[in-house]
Amino acid sequence: MSLAVAAFAWRAGTLTRGGAVAAWAVGTAVLAGTGWAGGAVLAAFFVSSSVVGRTIPSVPAPGAPLDAKGERRDPWQVLANGGPALLGALVEWNAPALGLWIVTGSLAAAAADTWATSIGALSRAGPRRLLVGPPLPRGASGGMTPLGTAGALVGALVVAGTGALAGGMPALLLAGTLIGFLGMAADSLLGAVAQGRFRCPACDQASEWRVHRCGTRTVRQGGMEWLDNDGVNLASTALAAGAAAVAWLAWFR
Repeated sequence: MSLAVAAFAWRAGTLTRGGAVAAWAVGTAVLAGTGWAGGAVLAAFFVSSSVVGRTIPSVPAPGAPLDAKGERRDPWQVLANGGPALLGALVEWNAPALGLWIVTGSLAAAAADTWATSIGALSRAGPRRLLVGPPLPRGASGGMTPLGTAGALVGALVVAGTGALAGGMPALLLAGTLIGFLGMAADSLLGAVAQGRFRCPACDQASEWRVHRCGTRTVRQGGMEWLDNDGVNLASTALAAGAAAVAWLAWFR
């Protein structure tokens, strides 16, 4: 089934060919480890994130990076969002329920980040650095709006609620929502202080990459040169996976 879903997503234009292969690997591992409950969580993340990402237009603003990867997720984006869930699902065989908690927590964080970005695009108020700092251009890493923050909470709630309902564990609703929301906050913090920030000297445009889409090598203006948006997403979903494991231990042990 995961192969059919990945193929459909590729044909629908939400995944690249490599992204579809990575999605198939994630889906297969999640289904093998956590069964239909984990599959429902994965579906809730993928469907809800795809819907909000495609129905809300993203309009670049002056000063924002104009060389984002686009709407089609490549394998690195898929693994950054789903890699911790893939690994976490495998522990289900040795610790029942732990895998589902990890899958739910990590994907709730991924959903919260996606919803925050998409819903935040509708905000009339401009983003601020970590919500309370100085104003930032729309689309800049670390920028947050009240509307986008509320969207993040809803996105985490959708995924966590699915995990709680499918797994028959009401405690997962609150824990997964909170972990997902905090994962989004960690993503914004890393994006603001650690992600590499560059500028193209030829186009005089901000960029997220060491080489701009025009082919010119960019100049680093801050952050870690090796840390891009995919790395930030992976770090935040991994942190959420770890937090979910700790919450499971605290609740069941």
